[in-house]
Amino acid sequence: MVRFLNNVKTVVLLGLMSGLVLAAGWLMGGGGSTGLTIALIVCGVMNFVALFFSDKIAIAAMRGQEVDAKSAPDLVPMVERLARNAGLPMPKVYVCPQEAPNAFATGRSPSKAAVAVTHGAMRLLDYQELEGVIGHELAHIKNRDTLTSTIAATIAGALQWLGYMFLFGGGNRDNPMAMIGMLVMVIAAPIAAMVIQMAISRSREYVADADGAEIAGSPNGLVSALRKLEAYGKRIPLQNEMPAQNHMFIIKPLSGGRGGLSELFSTHPPTAKRISKLLARS
Repeated sequence: MVRFLNNVKTVVLLGLMSGLVLAAGWLMGGGGSTGLTIALIVCGVMNFVALFFSDKIAIAAMRGQEVDAKSAPDLVPMVERLARNAGLPMPKVYVCPQEAPNAFATGRSPSKAAVAVTHGAMRLLDYQELEGVIGHELAHIKNRDTLTSTIAATIAGALQWLGYMFLFGGGNRDNPMAMIGMLVMVIAAPIAAMVIQMAISRSREYVADADGAEIAGSPNGLVSALRKLEAYGKRIPLQNEMPAQNHMFIIKPLSGGRGGLSELFSTHPPTAKRISKLLARS
C-alpha cells in the first residue's frame, strides 16, 4: 500500500512539473502557441538526452572506473549475488576515486543500470554495511527510481533553461502576459520545480530503504551504514559534487540545517527518520 501511494504521488508530482513547464511556456509566449511549442520542444530534447545519456554523464562526473571480479573481488560478487536476490540482471559496477563515503545507482532501466561506490565508502563500511548500501541502490534500480528521478531533474532543468532563455534572449516584453511569464519562469517556476523534484526523491528513499533491506536479507547492515555515512559525509566533502545530482546518492552529499525549510529543500529525508523506519521493520 505504501509503495502504491508513493507511485501515485510520484505520478502526480511529475504531472505538476510538466504542467509548470507548459504553463510557463504559454505565459512566456504571451498566451499564444509559440511559447507552448518551445516548452514542448525543450522538454522533449532534454528528456531524450537524459534518457539515453544520463548514466554516462553521472559516471563521468564522478570519474567512475568500471571494475570486475578480478579488480574488486569482494564488491562485484556481492553485487551479483544481491542482484539475483532482487531478480535483476547484473548491473555494471563502478568505483569512484572519492574520499567522501557515498554510493549511487543510475541507468534508464534494469538492463542498462550501473551501481557506483566511492573509495571512501569501501574503506569505511564493513561487509554487511556495504551489502545494505548495495541492496538500497539495487532497490532504486528495481523500482525504476533512477529513471523517475532523471525525468524529474530534467523537467526542473528545462524550467530553469527556459527562464534564462527568456530573460537573456528577449521575448515579447511589450505583452503584459509575457512579462508575467518571465517572472514565473525566472523566479516561481524553478523554485516550485525544485520543491517537487525533491519531494519525489524523498518519497522514493523510504521505499528503497525497505526494499533494500529485503534484498540484503536484513535491515541491520543498512542501518549501521546510514549512521556511518551520515557522520562521515558531513566531514568529508564530495569532489566534483553537482547539486543537480544530489538525488542520486544514498546520503545527500551537502549537509545543511535540520527541520523546517531545510527539509523542504532536501533531496533526502532525515537520516534519523530513515533509520527509525528500518528499525521498526526488524
